Amino acid sequence: MVVDQLPAKDARRTDRLFHALADATRRDIVTETLGRERSVSELARLYPMSFAAVQKHVAVLADAGLVSKHRRGREQLVRGELGRVHDVHRLLDRLEVEWRDRLDRFGAVLTDGPDDEIRIPSDPKSRRRYP
Repeated sequence: MVVDQLPAKDARRTDRLFHALADATRRDIVTETLGRERSVSELARLYPMSFAAVQKHVAVLADAGLVSKHRRGREQLVRGELGRVHDVHRLLDRLEVEWRDRLDRFGAVLTDGPDDEIRIPSDPKSRRRYP
């Protein structure tokens, strides 16, 4: 099996995380909001896109739990969620361990060969020809 089987709820959550982090602007918004809260208006001034586009990016991040939003008066403030970023880090560490283990096992098969390995004679004249 190539992909780790997660319960459907966890798989959807993981998909939302990776989707949210797949975009450079969203990754930057997370970085910008980890140090301090920023209003959506302030974030919109940082990027060459519309206010509505930034709002959509923030909504995707909030859906993944990477940022939280709350209102202060007329402003909508965005705060990066460091705990969720740590969750992503742990998830990536787990995936790295899993894939390194798979590559190690694959390398062992290539190096050792399977038990029922078919040996090809070293003499080219004695090799069987295949169509």
